[in-house]
Amino acid sequence: MKVLPTLNIQNGRVVPALTLDTVAERAPMEVVESLLDQGCCRFALVDVDAARNRGSNREVIGNLIRRIQQSGTKMCIQVGGGICSSDHAQHFLNQGATWLLVGTVLHRYPVVVEQLLARFRDHLMASVDACDGEVRIAGRQEAKGLRACDVAENIRNMGFKRLLFGDIPVNAASEPDFSTAKAICDRARIPVFMGGSLRTQSHLAQAEDVRGLHGVFLDSLQLLDSPKLFSLSNSPCA
Repeated sequence: MKVLPTLNIQNGRVVPALTLDTVAERAPMEVVESLLDQGCCRFALVDVDAARNRGSNREVIGNLIRRIQQSGTKMCIQVGGGICSSDHAQHFLNQGATWLLVGTVLHRYPVVVEQLLARFRDHLMASVDACDGEVRIAGRQEAKGLRACDVAENIRNMGFKRLLFGDIPVNAASEPDFSTAKAICDRARIPVFMGGSLRTQSHLAQAEDVRGLHGVFLDSLQLLDSPKLFSLSNSPCA
């Protein structure tokens, strides 16, 4: 199973994926350097401000992509957060991104989605964020009144080849929502990844048992503090 460390970038800093976390924020380049030093070859870079329409960290992300590429080995770099136009998508591909994550645009701008698929289908991953199975958009702040598994089937019909299920825990004690993950895999019938709520080796072991789940996204700040988790993220990029 593929493991991607995720850098959630807000106001130029890497912040915890969940507001429930107490991990201190860090400088993005510092996090990337630490991950590279430990052999990481996959990265997910998320512009939290752009996802919430409250600014942009485009320059920061561009600098990170260039640094990652300088490592000289094959890297997989995914960029997400506020990608809502072909020009925006092309910018990150030109920078060296491998995959582009699109989420809110799926629900608000169907014409833009068609344009993105027409030009960048092989580089796109659709994102479905959900809390207790209910879809949320705009940086996870707005509830849509839709079930994630229903949206997943629509995403396959649109023509997407990959899907990310961003699981939002109900509270600090919540376990990952593997029942929704299984339903999404069954309905989507395309490679599915899961992120947002996985924090322990036990969670990763359970994820391995979900048929159709091809990989997981783990908070980079948690990975740096958990060597055992990190060891899973540096297998060769395929």
